[in-house]
Amino acid sequence: MSTNFSDDFEVKGKFSIKKVSTKYEGKLTKEEGIQLLIQEKEKLRELQERLYADGSQSLLVVLQAMDAAGKDSLIEHVFGGVNPQGCNVTSFKTPSSKEYSHDFLWRHYLALPQKGMIGIFNRSHYESVLVCKVHPEYNLSEKTWKSVKDFDAKFWDTRYDSIRNFEKHLAQNGTKIIKIFLHVSKDEQKKRLLDRINEEDKNWKFSPADLPERALFDEYMDHYQTAINETSKEYAPWYVLPADNKWFARLAAVQIIIETLEKMNLKYPELSEKEKLSLQEAKKQLESE
Repeated sequence: MSTNFSDDFEVKGKFSIKKVSTKYEGKLTKEEGIQLLIQEKEKLRELQERLYADGSQSLLVVLQAMDAAGKDSLIEHVFGGVNPQGCNVTSFKTPSSKEYSHDFLWRHYLALPQKGMIGIFNRSHYESVLVCKVHPEYNLSEKTWKSVKDFDAKFWDTRYDSIRNFEKHLAQNGTKIIKIFLHVSKDEQKKRLLDRINEEDKNWKFSPADLPERALFDEYMDHYQTAINETSKEYAPWYVLPADNKWFARLAAVQIIIETLEKMNLKYPELSEKEKLSLQEAKKQLESE
């Protein structure tokens, strides 16, 4: 039985969201998956240290999903063992007035990981072609556009083009990009939202605003499909993970991240002969104290 899922969910060619399952249907049990995740997290910790020491590249992990799909818990369970000094998480909320006074990518540039770091976007620049496509009136806050009539097919094509150029520029300058869509079913989302209401320690997670957005679930799926087809490229691939089983989505995500880091050919810095001699002198000095 194969237990490596890093190649199973990358979007290559034409993507149809209705043909992709939201459930893991393999033979791996939940208990086996949880144990395997523990092992994989140790690999990730070592690779993150090597990324930090190498200092020549960075990794950007983009997470997108519907409400209650498990983005926050995935971040916790996948990255909980890495050195926090080498990892930054940015959760993008509704833009502020200052952010609206710049182009839609500006705030995302500010949050990019520096070389040697892992950056995690909890929601991202894709909100501009997802929630803003469902609610095009939100774009009027940018003050560049006069009417929702301005948001025609050409407008959206330009947005996708901007995103592709943004990601290609990052990839050409040392940032490796992984984009993960946690694909949760409408039925599973309903269950998790009810859990937030029924379980007192989860009440804080529930927002009444979740329900109007849930009513637009199918429309969101159409826009996710378009966005993924428009922007899944070799330099910035999309991975669509079945998210009805949280334990499996976490395992698949960590394996994708590990494989990506391994392909970056990261190395610990090598000391020069002069530096090695200096190291030996320092050792002698310490030992003689």
